Amino acid sequence: MRYITPRKAATGLGSTRSGTSDHWAMTVSAWALLILTPFFMITVGGAIGLPREELITHFGRPWPGIVTALFVIVGMIHFMKGTRVMIDDYFHHTARKVAIIVSVIFSWAVIASAVFALAKMALFTIAI
Repeated sequence: MRYITPRKAATGLGSTRSGTSDHWAMTVSAWALLILTPFFMITVGGAIGLPREELITHFGRPWPGIVTALFVIVGMIHFMKGTRVMIDDYFHHTARKVAIIVSVIFSWAVIASAVFALAKMALFTIAI
């Protein structure tokens, strides 16, 4: 028994009307992460072992700060959408709603704290 009508199949909409757009967003963010990950690893690799003041100066510069911010933002949005898929598959009713809320709050909290830390390092570097 099919749960989608021929019209939905032709327009690419599943039973929840968002499967295609969610898949497309996950694909785009995966490609963005594929490009950003080597730059992020080089940026973080260059900071390993630095003293605190030099570390703040390193991430206060535009290139490492922007690469790190983009990696965290895109990575956490990818995480948020990926966990949504898993939550929809394995949780039901109230547990599903709670799990989605926790996932979204966690993702945005990580993004906010990372961007705040990078902005603080950038402003601290300007003050020096």
